[in-house]
Amino acid sequence: MNLIDRKKTKETAVVTPSTLLESERAHRSGWSRGWGRFKRYKPAIVGLVFLGILAVLAIIPGPFAPYDPTLATPDLLGAPPSWSHPLGYDEIGRDVLSRIVYGTRVALIVALLATAMAVTIGVLVGATAGYFGGWVDSVLSRLVDTIMAFPTIALLIALVAVVGPSLKTTIVVIGATVWASYARVARGDVLSLRERDYVLAARAVGANHLRIIVRHIVPNIAGPIIVLSTLAVGSIIILEAALSFLGLGVQPPTPDWGTMLASSRAYIQSYPHIAIAPGVMISLTVLAFNLIGDGLRDALDPRGRD
Repeated sequence: MNLIDRKKTKETAVVTPSTLLESERAHRSGWSRGWGRFKRYKPAIVGLVFLGILAVLAIIPGPFAPYDPTLATPDLLGAPPSWSHPLGYDEIGRDVLSRIVYGTRVALIVALLATAMAVTIGVLVGATAGYFGGWVDSVLSRLVDTIMAFPTIALLIALVAVVGPSLKTTIVVIGATVWASYARVARGDVLSLRERDYVLAARAVGANHLRIIVRHIVPNIAGPIIVLSTLAVGSIIILEAALSFLGLGVQPPTPDWGTMLASSRAYIQSYPHIAIAPGVMISLTVLAFNLIGDGLRDALDPRGRD
Protein backbone atom coordinates (compact mmCIF):
# COMPACT_ATOMS: atom_id res chain seq x y z
CA MET A 1 0.00 0.00 0.00
CA ASN A 2 2.82 2.42 0.81
CA LEU A 3 4.41 1.91 -2.60
CA ILE A 4 1.09 2.46 -4.34
CA ASP A 5 0.46 5.64 -2.36
CA ARG A 6 3.93 6.94 -3.22
CA LYS A 7 3.36 6.27 -6.93
CA LYS A 8 0.04 8.08 -6.82
CA THR A 9 1.64 11.02 -5.05
CA LYS A 10 4.39 11.25 -7.68
CA GLU A 11 1.86 11.01 -10.48
CA THR A 12 -0.24 13.82 -9.06
CA ALA A 13 2.86 15.98 -8.52
CA VAL A 14 3.93 15.77 -12.16
CA VAL A 15 3.55 19.10 -14.00
CA THR A 16 1.98 18.36 -17.36
CA PRO A 17 1.95 20.62 -20.42
CA SER A 18 -1.76 21.19 -19.88
CA THR A 19 -1.07 22.43 -16.33
CA LEU A 20 1.52 24.89 -17.63
CA LEU A 21 -0.89 26.01 -20.33
CA GLU A 22 -3.63 26.62 -17.78
CA SER A 23 -1.18 28.60 -15.60
CA GLU A 24 -0.12 30.70 -18.58
CA ARG A 25 -3.75 31.33 -19.50
CA ALA A 26 -4.54 32.39 -15.94
CA HIS A 27 -1.56 34.79 -16.00
CA ARG A 28 -2.68 36.27 -19.30
CA SER A 29 -6.24 36.49 -18.02
CA GLY A 30 -5.01 38.50 -15.04
CA TRP A 31 -3.22 40.96 -17.31
CA SER A 32 -6.27 41.14 -19.58
CA ARG A 33 -8.55 41.98 -16.66
CA GLY A 34 -6.10 44.61 -15.45
CA TRP A 35 -5.87 46.18 -18.92
CA GLY A 36 -9.65 46.13 -19.14
CA ARG A 37 -9.97 48.02 -15.84
CA PHE A 38 -7.33 50.49 -17.01
CA LYS A 39 -9.12 51.12 -20.32
CA ARG A 40 -12.42 51.78 -18.57
CA TYR A 41 -10.88 54.83 -16.91
CA LYS A 42 -10.90 57.12 -19.95
CA PRO A 43 -8.80 59.95 -18.43
CA ALA A 44 -5.94 57.44 -18.00
CA ILE A 45 -6.06 56.68 -21.74
CA VAL A 46 -5.91 60.42 -22.46
CA GLY A 47 -2.89 60.72 -20.15
CA LEU A 48 -1.23 57.74 -21.83
CA VAL A 49 -1.72 59.25 -25.29
CA PHE A 50 -0.32 62.59 -24.14
CA LEU A 51 2.66 60.86 -22.56
CA GLY A 52 3.23 58.98 -25.82
CA ILE A 53 3.32 62.30 -27.68
CA LEU A 54 5.86 63.64 -25.19
CA ALA A 55 7.98 60.52 -25.63
CA VAL A 56 8.04 61.05 -29.40
CA LEU A 57 9.04 64.70 -28.92
CA ALA A 58 11.80 63.68 -26.51
CA ILE A 59 13.23 60.97 -28.78
CA ILE A 60 13.06 62.83 -32.11
CA PRO A 61 12.57 66.56 -31.39
CA GLY A 62 14.08 67.74 -34.69
CA PRO A 63 11.04 67.31 -36.99
CA PHE A 64 8.76 69.09 -34.49
CA ALA A 65 11.07 71.99 -33.61
CA PRO A 66 11.17 74.34 -36.60
CA TYR A 67 14.15 76.38 -35.35
CA ASP A 68 17.34 76.03 -33.37
CA PRO A 69 16.32 76.32 -29.69
CA THR A 70 19.51 78.18 -28.78
CA LEU A 71 19.57 80.57 -31.78
CA ALA A 72 18.74 84.14 -30.72
CA THR A 73 17.29 86.82 -33.02
CA PRO A 74 17.86 90.18 -31.28
CA ASP A 75 15.45 91.99 -33.61
CA LEU A 76 12.52 89.86 -32.36
CA LEU A 77 12.82 90.10 -28.58
CA GLY A 78 9.55 88.95 -27.03
CA ALA A 79 7.74 88.93 -30.38
CA PRO A 80 4.16 87.62 -30.02
CA PRO A 81 2.92 84.35 -31.55
CA SER A 82 2.51 84.20 -35.32
CA TRP A 83 1.87 81.60 -38.02
CA SER A 84 5.59 80.95 -38.47
CA HIS A 85 6.25 81.02 -34.70
CA PRO A 86 3.10 79.68 -32.99
CA LEU A 87 4.38 80.40 -29.47
CA GLY A 88 6.38 83.55 -30.28
CA TYR A 89 9.90 84.48 -29.20
CA ASP A 90 11.40 84.65 -25.73
CA GLU A 91 13.15 87.54 -24.01
CA ILE A 92 16.34 87.22 -26.09
CA GLY A 93 14.74 86.26 -29.40
CA ARG A 94 14.66 82.45 -29.31
CA ASP A 95 11.74 80.44 -30.68
CA VAL A 96 9.58 79.35 -27.73
CA LEU A 97 8.03 76.34 -29.50
CA SER A 98 11.44 74.88 -30.32
CA ARG A 99 12.59 75.34 -26.75
CA ILE A 100 9.42 73.70 -25.44
CA VAL A 101 9.95 70.70 -27.71
CA TYR A 102 13.60 70.24 -26.74
CA GLY A 103 12.76 70.86 -23.08
CA THR A 104 10.53 67.77 -23.17
CA ARG A 105 13.62 65.56 -23.31
CA VAL A 106 15.10 67.11 -20.18
CA ALA A 107 11.83 66.86 -18.27
CA LEU A 108 11.29 63.17 -19.08
CA ILE A 109 14.93 62.20 -18.54
CA VAL A 110 15.00 63.76 -15.09
CA ALA A 111 11.55 62.44 -14.14
CA LEU A 112 12.10 58.84 -15.26
CA LEU A 113 15.72 58.39 -14.18
CA ALA A 114 15.21 60.08 -10.80
CA THR A 115 12.08 57.98 -10.22
CA ALA A 116 13.91 54.77 -11.15
CA MET A 117 16.72 55.65 -8.76
CA ALA A 118 14.33 56.52 -5.94
CA VAL A 119 12.30 53.33 -6.45
CA THR A 120 15.43 51.17 -6.45
CA ILE A 121 16.80 52.67 -3.23
CA GLY A 122 13.43 52.82 -1.50
CA VAL A 123 12.38 49.25 -2.32
CA LEU A 124 15.74 47.78 -1.28
CA VAL A 125 15.79 49.71 2.00
CA GLY A 126 12.13 49.02 2.79
CA ALA A 127 12.29 45.34 1.83
CA THR A 128 15.44 44.84 3.90
CA ALA A 129 13.89 46.53 6.93
CA GLY A 130 10.64 44.60 6.70
CA TYR A 131 12.27 41.23 5.99
CA PHE A 132 14.92 41.18 8.72
CA GLY A 133 13.08 43.18 11.38
CA GLY A 134 14.76 43.73 14.75
CA TRP A 135 17.60 46.22 14.96
CA VAL A 136 17.93 46.35 11.17
CA ASP A 137 14.32 47.52 10.92
CA SER A 138 14.84 50.05 13.72
CA VAL A 139 17.95 51.60 12.15
CA LEU A 140 16.52 51.79 8.62
CA SER A 141 13.15 53.07 9.84
CA ARG A 142 14.86 55.88 11.75
CA LEU A 143 16.83 56.72 8.61
CA VAL A 144 13.59 56.91 6.62
CA ASP A 145 11.97 59.07 9.29
CA THR A 146 14.98 61.41 9.25
CA ILE A 147 14.84 61.82 5.46
CA MET A 148 11.10 62.48 5.55
CA ALA A 149 11.47 65.01 8.38
CA PHE A 150 13.40 67.44 6.15
CA PRO A 151 11.47 69.63 3.67
CA THR A 152 12.29 68.11 0.30
CA ILE A 153 12.94 71.34 -1.58
CA ALA A 154 15.21 72.66 1.21
CA LEU A 155 17.20 69.42 1.21
CA LEU A 156 17.50 69.54 -2.59
CA ILE A 157 18.71 73.15 -2.55
CA ALA A 158 21.33 72.35 0.09
CA LEU A 159 22.66 69.31 -1.76
CA VAL A 160 22.74 71.00 -5.18
CA ALA A 161 24.48 74.04 -3.69
CA VAL A 162 27.22 71.75 -2.37
CA VAL A 163 27.63 69.53 -5.44
CA GLY A 164 26.97 72.12 -8.16
CA PRO A 165 24.07 72.44 -10.60
CA SER A 166 23.88 70.27 -13.72
CA LEU A 167 21.54 67.77 -15.37
CA LYS A 168 23.34 64.79 -13.83
CA THR A 169 23.37 66.42 -10.40
CA THR A 170 19.66 67.16 -10.62
CA ILE A 171 18.85 63.50 -11.38
CA VAL A 172 21.07 62.09 -8.65
CA VAL A 173 20.04 64.57 -5.97
CA ILE A 174 16.31 64.17 -6.58
CA GLY A 175 16.57 60.39 -6.76
CA ALA A 176 18.63 60.29 -3.55
CA THR A 177 16.16 62.38 -1.55
CA VAL A 178 12.66 61.21 -2.52
CA TRP A 179 13.08 57.46 -1.92
CA ALA A 180 11.79 57.46 1.65
CA SER A 181 8.10 57.15 0.72
CA TYR A 182 8.84 54.05 -1.38
CA ALA A 183 10.78 52.53 1.52
CA ARG A 184 7.87 53.05 3.90
CA VAL A 185 5.38 51.41 1.54
CA ALA A 186 7.73 48.52 0.76
CA ARG A 187 8.43 47.88 4.44
CA GLY A 188 4.74 47.73 5.31
CA ASP A 189 4.01 45.24 2.53
CA VAL A 190 7.03 43.06 3.29
CA LEU A 191 6.04 42.78 6.95
CA SER A 192 2.87 41.03 5.83
CA LEU A 193 4.63 38.86 3.23
CA ARG A 194 7.69 37.53 5.06
CA GLU A 195 5.71 34.81 6.86
CA ARG A 196 3.85 33.58 3.78
CA ASP A 197 4.15 29.93 2.81
CA TYR A 198 6.22 30.53 -0.32
CA VAL A 199 8.78 32.53 1.66
CA LEU A 200 9.01 29.82 4.30
CA ALA A 201 9.37 27.22 1.55
CA ALA A 202 12.20 29.19 -0.05
CA ARG A 203 14.00 29.31 3.30
CA ALA A 204 13.46 25.60 3.78
CA VAL A 205 15.17 24.72 0.49
CA GLY A 206 18.19 26.85 1.42
CA ALA A 207 17.62 30.04 -0.59
CA ASN A 208 19.68 32.93 0.72
CA HIS A 209 18.12 36.15 1.99
CA LEU A 210 19.00 38.20 -1.09
CA ARG A 211 17.37 35.68 -3.42
CA ILE A 212 14.24 35.51 -1.28
CA ILE A 213 13.89 39.30 -1.23
CA VAL A 214 14.60 39.82 -4.93
CA ARG A 215 12.85 36.77 -6.40
CA HIS A 216 9.96 36.14 -4.05
CA ILE A 217 9.09 39.28 -2.09
CA VAL A 218 9.80 42.27 -4.35
CA PRO A 219 7.64 40.97 -7.27
CA ASN A 220 4.69 40.68 -4.87
CA ILE A 221 4.91 44.33 -3.79
CA ALA A 222 5.39 45.64 -7.33
CA GLY A 223 1.75 46.72 -7.77
CA PRO A 224 1.61 49.39 -5.02
CA ILE A 225 5.12 50.57 -5.89
CA ILE A 226 4.25 51.02 -9.58
CA VAL A 227 1.16 53.05 -8.68
CA LEU A 228 3.07 55.18 -6.17
CA SER A 229 5.95 55.82 -8.57
CA THR A 230 3.59 56.83 -11.39
CA LEU A 231 1.79 59.28 -9.14
CA ALA A 232 5.12 60.63 -7.84
CA VAL A 233 6.63 61.32 -11.29
CA GLY A 234 4.58 64.50 -11.47
CA SER A 235 6.04 65.78 -8.21
CA ILE A 236 9.55 65.05 -9.46
CA ILE A 237 8.87 67.11 -12.59
CA ILE A 238 7.75 69.95 -10.34
CA LEU A 239 10.88 69.59 -8.18
CA GLU A 240 13.11 69.70 -11.26
CA ALA A 241 11.28 72.77 -12.53
CA ALA A 242 11.62 74.41 -9.10
CA LEU A 243 15.37 73.80 -9.03
CA SER A 244 15.75 75.19 -12.54
CA PHE A 245 13.57 78.14 -11.57
CA LEU A 246 15.96 78.87 -8.71
CA GLY A 247 18.98 78.50 -11.00
CA LEU A 248 20.11 75.24 -9.37
CA GLY A 249 18.92 72.80 -12.02
CA VAL A 250 19.71 72.45 -15.69
CA GLN A 251 21.89 75.35 -16.76
CA PRO A 252 21.38 77.64 -19.79
CA PRO A 253 21.43 77.50 -22.75
CA THR A 254 19.99 73.96 -22.44
CA PRO A 255 16.22 74.21 -23.07
CA ASP A 256 14.32 73.42 -19.89
CA TRP A 257 10.79 74.30 -18.83
CA GLY A 258 11.80 75.44 -15.35
CA THR A 259 14.59 77.63 -16.71
CA MET A 260 12.16 79.14 -19.22
CA LEU A 261 9.81 80.05 -16.38
CA ALA A 262 12.65 81.57 -14.37
CA SER A 263 13.90 83.71 -17.25
CA SER A 264 10.39 84.92 -18.08
CA ARG A 265 9.37 86.18 -14.63
CA ALA A 266 10.86 89.62 -15.28
CA TYR A 267 8.78 89.91 -18.47
CA ILE A 268 5.49 88.42 -17.26
CA GLN A 269 3.59 91.67 -17.81
CA SER A 270 5.10 92.68 -21.14
CA TYR A 271 5.60 89.21 -22.70
CA PRO A 272 3.19 86.84 -20.91
CA HIS A 273 3.37 84.18 -23.65
CA ILE A 274 6.95 83.38 -22.60
CA ALA A 275 5.75 82.11 -19.21
CA ILE A 276 2.43 80.62 -20.29
CA ALA A 277 3.88 77.96 -22.63
CA PRO A 278 6.28 76.23 -20.17
CA GLY A 279 3.77 76.60 -17.33
CA VAL A 280 1.05 74.85 -19.35
CA MET A 281 3.43 72.06 -20.39
CA ILE A 282 4.48 71.39 -16.80
CA SER A 283 0.85 71.33 -15.66
CA LEU A 284 -0.30 69.03 -18.46
CA THR A 285 2.61 66.62 -18.00
CA VAL A 286 2.04 66.34 -14.26
CA LEU A 287 -1.69 65.85 -14.87
CA ALA A 288 -1.00 63.12 -17.45
CA PHE A 289 1.17 61.13 -15.04
CA ASN A 290 -1.39 61.52 -12.27
CA LEU A 291 -4.18 60.26 -14.54
CA ILE A 292 -2.10 57.25 -15.55
CA GLY A 293 -1.38 56.58 -11.88
CA ASP A 294 -5.09 56.64 -11.10
CA GLY A 295 -5.74 54.22 -13.94
CA LEU A 296 -3.00 51.86 -12.76
CA ARG A 297 -4.38 51.98 -9.24
CA ASP A 298 -7.72 50.74 -10.54
CA ALA A 299 -6.08 48.17 -12.83
CA LEU A 300 -3.81 46.68 -10.16
CA ASP A 301 -6.42 46.69 -7.40
CA PRO A 302 -7.27 43.02 -6.80
CA ARG A 303 -10.62 44.07 -5.38
CA GLY A 304 -11.55 45.82 -8.64
CA ARG A 305 -14.69 44.53 -10.30
CA ASP A 306 -14.60 43.31 -13.87
